[in-house]
Amino acid sequence: MARFEFKLPDIGEGIAEAEIVAWHVKVGDTIGEDQQIADMMTDKATVEMESPVAGKVLELAGDVGDQIPIGSVLAVIETEGADRAVEPVDDSHDERPLADGAVEATPEQAKAIPVAASVEEAAPPQPAPAPAPRVEPEVAKKEPGTSVHVLASPAVRARARDLGIDLAQVKTASDRIRHADLDAYLLYNGGSVSARGTAAVRADETIKVVGLRRKIAENMQEAKRRIPHFTLVEEFDVTALEETRAMMNRDRGSNPKLTLLPFLITAMGKALPEWPMLNATYDDDANVITRHGALHLGMATQTDNGLMVAVIRDAQNKNVWQLASEIVRLADAARSGKAAREELMGSTITLSSLGPMGGITSTPVINRPEVAIIAVNKVEDKLVPIDDEIEVRKRMNLSLSCDHRVVDGWDAASFMQTLKGYIENPIRLLSA
Repeated sequence: MARFEFKLPDIGEGIAEAEIVAWHVKVGDTIGEDQQIADMMTDKATVEMESPVAGKVLELAGDVGDQIPIGSVLAVIETEGADRAVEPVDDSHDERPLADGAVEATPEQAKAIPVAASVEEAAPPQPAPAPAPRVEPEVAKKEPGTSVHVLASPAVRARARDLGIDLAQVKTASDRIRHADLDAYLLYNGGSVSARGTAAVRADETIKVVGLRRKIAENMQEAKRRIPHFTLVEEFDVTALEETRAMMNRDRGSNPKLTLLPFLITAMGKALPEWPMLNATYDDDANVITRHGALHLGMATQTDNGLMVAVIRDAQNKNVWQLASEIVRLADAARSGKAAREELMGSTITLSSLGPMGGITSTPVINRPEVAIIAVNKVEDKLVPIDDEIEVRKRMNLSLSCDHRVVDGWDAASFMQTLKGYIENPIRLLSA
């Protein structure tokens, strides 16, 4: 038997250390060659570490969240045969970087992430259970190895699950079990009566901030610490734009369904050349501002593991159909872990949208080193006075956060008015 020391290889990017995100083995496990043993994270990527040998795990370096220097021993494995030198392992193909200093979920995590506008592989169909005979709730009793059917609302069933109550054991004088029946059951069995619909109290949970969540926390803290934010909110009338969007969707053929985002991006592509100080990045260490000629739009994409920013390159040159396709493709790629490095970095301004959950207004945090970010809030029907008449109009707020070191309030307000002129006039917006 021999001891094999698996040293952390150079993952690239010129880094000196990497963080342990997850262990997939423990001391004492017998592993095979090429078996995944750990996930390591750099500033821009999560890399899967695979064992180059088969054997028994003797030692592991550190806990989740610890930083491990490049070249140090990550794991010691007992193998058959003579001692072997550690061979360099090329893991560069496993790097999956994310914008904004974040990293992508591992393949195991990605499987659990719902992907917007995509069709997930369906699980094999399960045979439908045979219908159970109806048993009146007041006489229903559950015998070992048998099941009964009781009548109860979803809320009652959910509360019973939270309380650990078998509905088949609950007696009722009506045709179905109600909350009062659960209360009576608890009192009869020495329990306490919980509030209607209240879930069981969860135990305290301690979560170590590591990996992607740690990177997000660091980046947000740095952005708020170094950038003096100010936010301007403007209301837009999108009645005509919504009518145009609905008309185009009715005749879209094989094109993806249009949301408001492609139209907003088109408007930004037309307005930013007039106000280039917003389509800029600021290197505050070198005191250099770069005003970008092209619009490389960062699209904030939420996943179960954190925020990622996919980038639509040269957005000013794409029409609404092309933008819609890019939005779907990039969101799918970011959530499923298939986005290329260049698709997740290099944005010049970011657009963030929570769709129908967007709220009335918001104060988005700038994606450093950019100097501006726009947040899309929800569309609402409002009564609006127009020419001495009251009309129902569709209105939406846009929130613009800017870096006050680079963008003045006048420039921000002027940009919003220019943007408004395009959004509220679809013919002007869609003209060449």
